[in-house]
Amino acid sequence: MYIVIAGAGLLGRGLAKRLVDNKHDVVVVDKDEEACNKVYREYGAVSVNGDATDVDVLEDAGLDEADVAVALMRRDADNLSFSLLANNYGVSRIFTRMRNSKYEEAYKAAGVTKVINVVDLYLDQFTMEIEQPKLQRVATFGGGKASIVILEIPENSRGANKTIAEITQDKSFPEDCVIAGIYREDEFIIPRGNRTINTGDRVFLAAALENVKPASKYLGIEGEKWFERLGF
Repeated sequence: MYIVIAGAGLLGRGLAKRLVDNKHDVVVVDKDEEACNKVYREYGAVSVNGDATDVDVLEDAGLDEADVAVALMRRDADNLSFSLLANNYGVSRIFTRMRNSKYEEAYKAAGVTKVINVVDLYLDQFTMEIEQPKLQRVATFGGGKASIVILEIPENSRGANKTIAEITQDKSFPEDCVIAGIYREDEFIIPRGNRTINTGDRVFLAAALENVKPASKYLGIEGEKWFERLGF
């Protein structure tokens, strides 16, 4: 995809790096010349030095050809202006960072596909890590029909000290679930059916969305609100 990112701050640079690593064509726009040079020098992304709310600058960035536009500037007013221009250029998917929730309706009116409240995102992540670090969502695939989660096996787990074959053959363990990997004492293991699950193992579980929760509970994960927060 061709992606234009407005803002070369920490978040913008980090996103650019990941997208370049995933083989996307990325252009980053920022007023800070040194930040632009850093994006190109360290991450290999094309950079345009200029104001991301200036039409001439955005034309240089090829916004009219972009598949995705991402607004990651410091001020909501700037992100809103960029989003409006991206919408005017016909960009089909527009994402923006929101600092002040008073801008939310304006972003929606501007045609933004997804508004990300960074403060809420950070608070959710911190709270989750503090209160329930034993369950993490890694990825969603199959059009949102399946997920990969990582869970740490507690002492009270029904799966502890059982082989994978024993677990998957247990009628209490849901179907359409695969234990795809085990992280144990700095070693990653691709398990076979005769591999035993130990207390403290971090298990990679791939499952149909509706089966993530019952499979995680079988393996000893508790905390209803965290399943809800993760969408299970």
